[in-house]
Amino acid sequence: MWPDSFAARYRALGYWTGQTLFDLLGSHADSVAVVDGDREVTYAQLRDRASRLAAGLHNLGVRRGDRVVVQLPNVAEYFDVIFALFRLGALPVFALPAHRSAEIGYFCSHTEAVAFITTDVHEGFDHRTLAPAAGKATTIVAGDPGAHLALSSLYADPAGPDDGPESHEVAFLQLSGGSTGLPKLIPRTHDDYLYSVRASAEICGLTADSVYLAVLPVAHNFTMSSPGVLGVLHAGARIVLARRPDPATVLPLIAVERVTITAVVPPLAHLWLDAVAGMPQKPDLSSLQVLQVGGAKLADTIAERVGPILGCRLQQVFGMAEGLVNYTRLDDPDEIVLHTQGRPISPDDEVLIVDDAGEPVPDGTVGHLLTRGPYTIRGYWRAEEHNREAFTPDGFYRTGDLVRRQAGGYLVVEGRAKDQINRGGEKIAAEEVENHLLTHPAVHDVAVVAVPDPYLGERTCAFVVARAGAPAPTLPALRTYLRERGLAAYKIPDKLRVLDAFPITGVGKVSRRELRAALAATEKG
Repeated sequence: MWPDSFAARYRALGYWTGQTLFDLLGSHADSVAVVDGDREVTYAQLRDRASRLAAGLHNLGVRRGDRVVVQLPNVAEYFDVIFALFRLGALPVFALPAHRSAEIGYFCSHTEAVAFITTDVHEGFDHRTLAPAAGKATTIVAGDPGAHLALSSLYADPAGPDDGPESHEVAFLQLSGGSTGLPKLIPRTHDDYLYSVRASAEICGLTADSVYLAVLPVAHNFTMSSPGVLGVLHAGARIVLARRPDPATVLPLIAVERVTITAVVPPLAHLWLDAVAGMPQKPDLSSLQVLQVGGAKLADTIAERVGPILGCRLQQVFGMAEGLVNYTRLDDPDEIVLHTQGRPISPDDEVLIVDDAGEPVPDGTVGHLLTRGPYTIRGYWRAEEHNREAFTPDGFYRTGDLVRRQAGGYLVVEGRAKDQINRGGEKIAAEEVENHLLTHPAVHDVAVVAVPDPYLGERTCAFVVARAGAPAPTLPALRTYLRERGLAAYKIPDKLRVLDAFPITGVGKVSRRELRAALAATEKG
């Protein structure tokens, strides 16, 4: 947590106001909060549904401080669940719909979760089959519960517990996009997260008349708070949920619901732009004012197409679930909007850019990004050893990003210093995939590296040294093996190269740089 002197300063400056996330539902009673297909839920109805679900979860034994793994797609019930947990002071652990048994099992065991709340079938996958991975956690299903507990059966008399959380307490656990093993868990408090939400809503120009289309998974930090669905609720505006992100789904929604702002990752922006550009009759996008793009760096050539093709303002967003978020401002000149990833939310976001020795570099020079501030965490949850590496002794978070700073504090992202792969905005820890592959009987050693891709930004390639006497593994066989181990689909390697041995650096480590260069030369040739 933040040292007392920092916490006192952030409160004195008005960043931390003593509110909790449940307080977002305290006004705008008759306005529509959430649109999910044919369903419309007002603020008053959402508060009532969340209160009744909180009572039901309390009756089930969920208490303040308990952890509950939440894995729901973009459905209205998601809001019932998270605000019920916020009301109780229980901590949602935000899993993504793409996660499978390997991740769910880890989240439930590591957090000692008392419940696992998921859906029935989404995108052709039966999430109820993940129940065994949840271990001792009670499996609760939104939709057809099968052999499990139905979420719909839990709504009860809203007279629930009075001892809700304090604003300085942890509100939920978000997932890191870390570079080592399975994701680290990020503890966000009500105070710090609400500051980020409020400031983001102001920067992004949200008003009660705004209509936000949630295209990316609502549990993504980007979709939650930048300004995301929580920023919309703060402004008293309207959330429209998209079940799928493809142009055939979202373009009609933008027209019918008069969407004013939405957020995507670069591959989706590229897909939408190509789809609209290729239509003989253009869709009605006249309501759309802002397209936010984040999650990975947006190529300048794509950025330049947004205004001419979609007729709206581009806003670049560069942030992390650990805290720091940067935006280009809506009134910034085009040169800034098209060619930078924005500047920090807060005047009290402290940003250091340093060389390999930890010494500050001048503006315009690429270096490692370090940061601390009123909404950037001071440590991961139950990860003391990792925290000693991820944070400096005086509390700066080592983000692992390589950036250069321009005039006015605007940042340009140049890459990652850590072994992390950014596949279309989904962060993949190479070590996690490698650990799974090393269990295959035909694999002696493995290194997973990023491969540049014009559509996704990066794809993954697994370099494998086969075990002596075993036949060389094939990509289809390894992909099937990883699926059977319950690894999320986006983490499964796109390419495979089998080698006799790995190139080694001067200090005896596998040279991932040489592996990437060899692959690039092979594909170019």
